[in-house]
Amino acid sequence: MIAITNGKIYTMANKTLENGTILIKEGKIEDVGESIDIPQNAKVIDAKGQVIMPGLIDAHSHIGIFEEAMGFEGADGNEMTHPSTPHLRAIDAVNPMDTALKEAYEGGITTVVSGPGSANVIGGQGMAMKTYGKIIDEMVMLEPTGMKCAYGENPKRVYSSQKKAPSTRMGTAAVMREELIKAQEYLKKLEKAEEDSEKAPARDLKMEGLVKVLRKEIPLRAHAHRADDIVTALRIAEEFDVDITIEHCTEGHLVADYLAEKKVDVVIGPTLSSRPKVELANLTFETGRVLWEAGVKFAIMTDHPVIPQHYLPICAALAHRDGLPKEEALKAITINAAEIIGVGERVGSIEKGKDADIIVLDGDLFDYKTKVQKTIINGEVIYDRK
Repeated sequence: MIAITNGKIYTMANKTLENGTILIKEGKIEDVGESIDIPQNAKVIDAKGQVIMPGLIDAHSHIGIFEEAMGFEGADGNEMTHPSTPHLRAIDAVNPMDTALKEAYEGGITTVVSGPGSANVIGGQGMAMKTYGKIIDEMVMLEPTGMKCAYGENPKRVYSSQKKAPSTRMGTAAVMREELIKAQEYLKKLEKAEEDSEKAPARDLKMEGLVKVLRKEIPLRAHAHRADDIVTALRIAEEFDVDITIEHCTEGHLVADYLAEKKVDVVIGPTLSSRPKVELANLTFETGRVLWEAGVKFAIMTDHPVIPQHYLPICAALAHRDGLPKEEALKAITINAAEIIGVGERVGSIEKGKDADIIVLDGDLFDYKTKVQKTIINGEVIYDRK
């Protein structure tokens, strides 16, 4: 058993404990509070004068798929041979030896979503994973966590250069509808086969992936920066009655009330970047504040490697600087992120029964001078700055 004591604990679930204790047993949080008896056999971590938080969560990245310092050999995020590749799975591409993962947990990020890029209209299936480990199958928390799809500039740029569809936004929407209709037909055949096995269709990995979306087993994770692309993504999701989150949401502040009306969750970012393309013209750190004021639930992402994974706290701090309340900025990289990606029952807050993914800091997370002193994942101290 491990006891972390005497620190200021941001539980992200209940009140902040000014001088609290956390008990960890067999990889889980056994108890947390201000008046807890510490068992005699416990290994004690004295966090006096320090800050304790749940491990940070990045709800959208490509870590391990676009590897650090590897160039083409480590670039496995986009299968740019067909605009629809729903059968692709991130688990088959993530390299747990990517040095970015070590930088991530040393920077306090303990859970990430990694998935395909946005070259294709339908890119494939992402996953939620811990940032520490050697065997990717043992690091995975939830797989798949959603089906990547993309609107806007990227698919039309990739396929127009190949003289293929889609080369317009209309074409992108059409491809999306065509693929979902094919999946509907495939699902009908599967349902008929439940009564008569001879009617079972030949296996189709692409359609099997999209059937998960139609059955609402997983949501669409829709890459959409511009306001009109956001609205198109929501329109098509409603047409087919599927769940969806909006990823990037760069112009979300321009349609915040609409997003609130649709009750859609979003993941905003990467905002700590330049504006290399037209759809980023209205990039601003004020997006988080406007979405919060409208009542939209959101997380903040790095889109690693666009922004290095371990700079996630800086992204949240800059959103706070531009008007987002501190508590909400912290939620955007902890509990909100966990719930949006589907792992809120395990991580995102310091609560009894959850995974013991905890970080100890020598100051406030949003102070640029603050350094992570310890990172604990699944109850194991995997980083100790000393």
